[in-house]
Amino acid sequence: MKWVFQFGRILTVCFLGETLAALLPLPIPASVYGLVLMLAALKLGVIRLEQVQDAGRFLVAILPVLFLPAAVGVMDLHAELTAMLLPCLLAVVPVTVLVMGAAGLVTQWVRRTQKGGAGHE
Repeated sequence: MKWVFQFGRILTVCFLGETLAALLPLPIPASVYGLVLMLAALKLGVIRLEQVQDAGRFLVAILPVLFLPAAVGVMDLHAELTAMLLPCLLAVVPVTVLVMGAAGLVTQWVRRTQKGGAGHE
C-alpha cells in the first residue's frame, strides 16, 4: 500500500506540472514543471523524501525499458538514417571536438585562476 501512495504523490506532482503547462503560455514542457514542483516540494518539506523514495528508485531502475519504443522507432527508420549519416557525422564530429577543446581550455583557466587566487591548494 505504501507504493500506491508514493506513486500517487509522484503522479499528483506530474498532474500539477501538466496543469501549469496548459495554463501558462510559456514554451516549457510539463515534465520540467513537474520536476521543479517536485524539487520545491522536497526542499520546502511539503513532501518528505521517504514519501516518494521507493517509487522514485523503482522508476529510475526501469528507465531504460521506457526508452525501448523510441529505440525500435529509430531502427524502423534505418533507410532514412543511412541517407543522413554522412551529413550528421560532418556536423557532429567537429562540434564534439570543439566542445571538448573549449571545455578543456575553460577547465585549465579555472584551475589556474584558483591556484593563483586566495590560497587554494
